[in-house]
Amino acid sequence: MKPEGKYAWTATVGEKGQIVIPKQARELFCIEPGDTLLLLGDEKRGIAIPPKGALPEFFRFAFNSDSDN
Repeated sequence: MKPEGKYAWTATVGEKGQIVIPKQARELFCIEPGDTLLLLGDEKRGIAIPPKGALPEFFRFAFNSDSDN
Protein backbone atom coordinates (compact mmCIF):
# COMPACT_ATOMS: atom_id res chain seq x y z
CA MET A 1 0.00 0.00 0.00
CA LYS A 2 1.45 3.38 -1.01
CA PRO A 3 1.50 6.37 1.34
CA GLU A 4 -1.43 8.73 0.79
CA GLY A 5 -0.62 11.61 -1.53
CA LYS A 6 2.65 10.04 -2.74
CA TYR A 7 3.19 9.15 -6.39
CA ALA A 8 5.97 7.84 -8.63
CA TRP A 9 6.14 7.94 -12.41
CA THR A 10 8.76 7.28 -15.04
CA ALA A 11 9.59 9.38 -18.10
CA THR A 12 11.88 8.69 -21.04
CA VAL A 13 14.22 11.39 -22.32
CA GLY A 14 14.00 11.77 -26.09
CA GLU A 15 16.81 12.61 -28.53
CA LYS A 16 16.20 16.35 -28.06
CA GLY A 17 16.34 16.07 -24.26
CA GLN A 18 12.58 16.33 -23.88
CA ILE A 19 10.46 14.31 -21.46
CA VAL A 20 6.75 13.61 -21.52
CA ILE A 21 5.02 14.18 -18.19
CA PRO A 22 2.61 11.27 -17.62
CA LYS A 23 -1.07 12.09 -18.12
CA GLN A 24 -2.00 11.26 -14.51
CA ALA A 25 0.67 13.69 -13.25
CA ARG A 26 -0.45 16.45 -15.65
CA GLU A 27 -4.05 16.05 -14.54
CA LEU A 28 -3.19 15.87 -10.83
CA PHE A 29 -1.05 19.04 -10.97
CA CYS A 30 -3.13 20.87 -13.63
CA ILE A 31 -0.21 21.08 -16.07
CA GLU A 32 -1.34 22.21 -19.50
CA PRO A 33 0.41 22.75 -22.85
CA GLY A 34 2.32 26.03 -22.82
CA ASP A 35 2.82 26.07 -19.03
CA THR A 36 6.28 26.97 -17.76
CA LEU A 37 7.68 24.70 -15.07
CA LEU A 38 10.55 25.40 -12.70
CA LEU A 39 13.20 22.68 -12.46
CA LEU A 40 15.46 22.65 -9.43
CA GLY A 41 18.61 20.53 -9.44
CA ASP A 42 20.87 19.19 -6.75
CA GLU A 43 23.80 17.00 -7.81
CA LYS A 44 23.29 14.71 -4.80
CA ARG A 45 19.49 14.67 -4.48
CA GLY A 46 18.39 14.96 -8.13
CA ILE A 47 15.84 17.10 -9.97
CA ALA A 48 12.65 18.47 -8.44
CA ILE A 49 9.71 20.11 -10.20
CA PRO A 50 7.81 22.22 -7.66
CA PRO A 51 4.09 22.97 -8.18
CA LYS A 52 3.65 25.41 -11.05
CA GLY A 53 2.22 28.08 -8.73
CA ALA A 54 5.43 28.04 -6.68
CA LEU A 55 7.43 30.29 -9.02
CA PRO A 56 6.26 33.63 -7.52
CA GLU A 57 6.82 32.30 -3.99
CA PHE A 58 10.29 31.08 -4.94
CA PHE A 59 11.25 34.51 -6.30
CA ARG A 60 9.87 36.29 -3.23
CA PHE A 61 11.96 34.04 -1.01
CA ALA A 62 15.10 34.25 -3.15
CA PHE A 63 15.01 38.01 -3.63
CA ASN A 64 13.50 39.19 -0.33
CA SER A 65 15.90 41.70 1.23
CA ASP A 66 15.04 40.33 4.68
CA SER A 67 16.55 36.96 3.75
CA ASP A 68 19.97 38.65 3.36
CA ASN A 69 20.28 39.04 7.15
